[in-house]
Amino acid sequence: MAIPIILLGVLGCVFAVILAVASKVMAVPVDEKQIEVRAVLPGANCGACGFAGCDDYAAAVAGDPENVPTTACIPGGAAAANSIAEILGVAAGSVVPQKAYLKCSGDCSRKTKTVEYSGYKSCEAAKQFYGGEWSCKEGCLGLGDCEAACPYDAIQMFNGIPGFDHSRCVGCGICANVCPQKIIDIMPESVKVMVKCSNHDIGKKAMQACKVSCIGCKKCEKACKFDAIHVENGLAYIDQDKCKSCGLCVKACPKDSIIIDRQKGKKKKAS
Repeated sequence: MAIPIILLGVLGCVFAVILAVASKVMAVPVDEKQIEVRAVLPGANCGACGFAGCDDYAAAVAGDPENVPTTACIPGGAAAANSIAEILGVAAGSVVPQKAYLKCSGDCSRKTKTVEYSGYKSCEAAKQFYGGEWSCKEGCLGLGDCEAACPYDAIQMFNGIPGFDHSRCVGCGICANVCPQKIIDIMPESVKVMVKCSNHDIGKKAMQACKVSCIGCKKCEKACKFDAIHVENGLAYIDQDKCKSCGLCVKACPKDSIIIDRQKGKKKKAS
């Protein structure tokens, strides 16, 4: 009875030695700087940096800091960029804070239901059902896929459309990626004038879709003194590089589909 026990003990010791040797021989070299970089990243794995996730970005920037920017982590912002630069011994670049903006103002009071959707509560699912239940087929579907996906608790649904808390939003872009309507833009937080509409219909058809829909009248375009806003395919677009936030287009718009935010950093309930 003792012999099998002894044999098992000997075999266990032999296998332990083999595993120990194999772990040393077959070990993959670990870049300590990569580990340090990964530690200062927020861990959202949002892909805003252009890589598959935080691990991939940490490996890339640690391996080639001259060609991979230290400022690529949008959620981490300036703090992460400065920490990465310090770890790698390179100059820190400048970071432009990014925020999420919704290109729609069509809440439940401004549009009407054309069909009744009673399936799984998801914008993606509802879109497959006649393009959603609302009169505007290009606006927000209102079922909160963006709210559910946000890892920073920066989105809350209000009367059928998402409100963005910019004191929490880091501009990671996860909400923009999950939105099936593609009506969430990630832009510099310095942006103050926004076209809050995505409907390309014009005139009466646009008004039937939503009370605050852009109707393509071009009054905003004519009012702008900086050539910063143009109507294309029935919808106004703003060139943010030219926009001076003067508000002339806002005053000229007869449908209130252009808004201006002069709060500059103050916490807003919805954007």
